[in-house]
Amino acid sequence: MAHPAVALVESALASRKLDRTLTSALPSLERSDPSACVATDVAGLDERLHGGVPRGELSEITGPRSSARTTLLLQLMAAATARGELVALVDTCDCLDVASAAAAGVDLERMLWVRGQAIAGPLLADRAVERALKALNLILQAGGFGVVAIDLADVPPAALRRLPFTTWLRVHRAIEGRDTACVLVTGEPVARSAGGLTLSLTGRAAWAGEAACSRRLEGVDLTVRVVSPRRRVHGDVTVRTRVVEDTCQPM
Repeated sequence: MAHPAVALVESALASRKLDRTLTSALPSLERSDPSACVATDVAGLDERLHGGVPRGELSEITGPRSSARTTLLLQLMAAATARGELVALVDTCDCLDVASAAAAGVDLERMLWVRGQAIAGPLLADRAVERALKALNLILQAGGFGVVAIDLADVPPAALRRLPFTTWLRVHRAIEGRDTACVLVTGEPVARSAGGLTLSLTGRAAWAGEAACSRRLEGVDLTVRVVSPRRRVHGDVTVRTRVVEDTCQPM
């Protein structure tokens, strides 16, 4: 029989959810609840993610310019609105093309779009990021959204590095235990929660036709490298997208 003092400490740790360590045995992914994830409706990707992007966690979509990071985000939001959920996008640098969002299948009536402004210098970059993060926290605290994303892809990396690490801890605290999946869109990995995902993208153009004069852009071969130590989800997934009215759609 355990010593009463030890039992008291264990009980106190369990009440604060501190009785597990990173090396503790985790429940098998096969028994996970599908409702705990936001599906992208891209079959190969959802299979690799064991259902989709986790709710109540901070995840990130990263990649260089033209790596289809916006395409993947719009697909995630389109899938959520198709299921009747509300989504929100904090557009830090005012880069969203609404026509592309509609063509991707996003129900604009179920989307909250918070517009920022173009960045023209380091000082303005810091202010733009500060305003965007305030908007993000207000939206997360309000609740009711299936997906909340903040687009930081066009923010200078130096401005993101100046943010204190506690910034992302506060974001995670705001969504912990909620039904919201929070997604950062960045050029390189910045932050994710212990149970979140990093989806690192690379894209390669796919052309149709053999003759150079008759070749046309058919789509993009999108490779997604998935990293998430806590959920034990690793590996690469390649998805072919097709071009439709200047917008890429998963095939």
